[in-house]
Amino acid sequence: MLKFPDGFIWGTATAAYQIEGGHDADGRGPSIWDTFSHTPNKIFKNQNGDVACDHYHRYPEDVAIMGDLGLNAYRFSISWSRVLPDGTGAANPKGLDFYSKLVDALLARNIRPFITLYHWDLPQALEDRAGWGVRSTAEAFGEYAALMGRTLGDRVKDWITLNEPLASTTAGYVFGIHAPGKMYPKLAFQVSHHLNLAHGLAVKALRATVPGSRVGITEVSMPVYPASEADRDAAERYDGFVNRWYWDPPFKGSYPADVLERLGPIAPEVADGDLKTIHQPLDFFGHNSYSRSVVRDDPESALLGATPVPQPGKPHTAMNWEVYPDHLYDALMRITRDYGAPEIYITENGSAYPDTVVDGAVEDPARTNYLRQHLAAAHRAIGDGAKLRGYFCWSLLDNFEWSYGYSKRFGLVYVDYPTQKRIVKASGRFYADVARHNRLP
Repeated sequence: MLKFPDGFIWGTATAAYQIEGGHDADGRGPSIWDTFSHTPNKIFKNQNGDVACDHYHRYPEDVAIMGDLGLNAYRFSISWSRVLPDGTGAANPKGLDFYSKLVDALLARNIRPFITLYHWDLPQALEDRAGWGVRSTAEAFGEYAALMGRTLGDRVKDWITLNEPLASTTAGYVFGIHAPGKMYPKLAFQVSHHLNLAHGLAVKALRATVPGSRVGITEVSMPVYPASEADRDAAERYDGFVNRWYWDPPFKGSYPADVLERLGPIAPEVADGDLKTIHQPLDFFGHNSYSRSVVRDDPESALLGATPVPQPGKPHTAMNWEVYPDHLYDALMRITRDYGAPEIYITENGSAYPDTVVDGAVEDPARTNYLRQHLAAAHRAIGDGAKLRGYFCWSLLDNFEWSYGYSKRFGLVYVDYPTQKRIVKASGRFYADVARHNRLP
């Protein structure tokens, strides 16, 4: 048995657009993901999140499932356009009321809410005014944060400003495979700076409106390993772009000099005082962790000078991500060593597999094994000094998996989309046992 520290947080995580549905219910405005998912040939089988898991109407059932599983925390995101249909201006009372009722339902089951303010679904009204490409969107985000703090801060103390700025920037503005579907590297790096600025403004807003607030940011980690001894410099360059570029500003107050040098003319414009605004004291480092990158030197990659190397013959999930639990240990120790985070939460970790229902049940031994291996790696990191305080499994429910539509299932709970029936998978029962007893068998 591997015993976790007393008071360890056991939760699950979701994102608004992926589960809520109710895309035009009760005054909600469209987001960039509504627009993107309704653009032909952007999403698997042209699917969209209009209904998703219908969590907007079924949240009492989903909260009950969490309670029955013995979970003591839930990380969810706010749909910015549900509470502010135009991104700014007058709030939507029915949108605010939905989140207020959700929080009350969680607290009634002794489930601690962790709120993420931005999980990639910018209001379309702001995108129509140049979106994250302009500073005014960061300022609007600060106002939105203050609104949510005033609305829920009497009951919610744990806040996450942004989810994975790396993914927002690269998938949305370099590769064009996520909303808003752009492919402009110079814009992408300016967007990354405005996201960081938004984070800083939101931290200040939450500190001002939520007494006793605990505020952090969630960064995805992609630990980088050299394919050979000769590729160590390439791995360092690659790490600069996928990790340090996003971690350094909020936690160190600077952009990494080596990345700025490589960016040259496409480096973002940074106004005086921006880095001071971004570098706010934080209570925790939220860490999303799925796999690793193995890279080799590649002179033809002008910007990074490195390229990932596939790892054939190793176990992979349905996302074609290598299953390599040591990456989680390595990342936790690196965050502890290099960033001095006061606390760390694993805010996402999980796996997709092609689940099927047989006789009313879902047996998913591969996911259970994935969880067992990664929780063991987390436990080892705690023993070696990582200030890990909690673990949020991705995800509570099978859901709309962005450009993959409904073809990838990450949930501890199976969702039959035509009927919206929920079935707790074997991995969900395994995780419930871990959470209830605070130990890994």
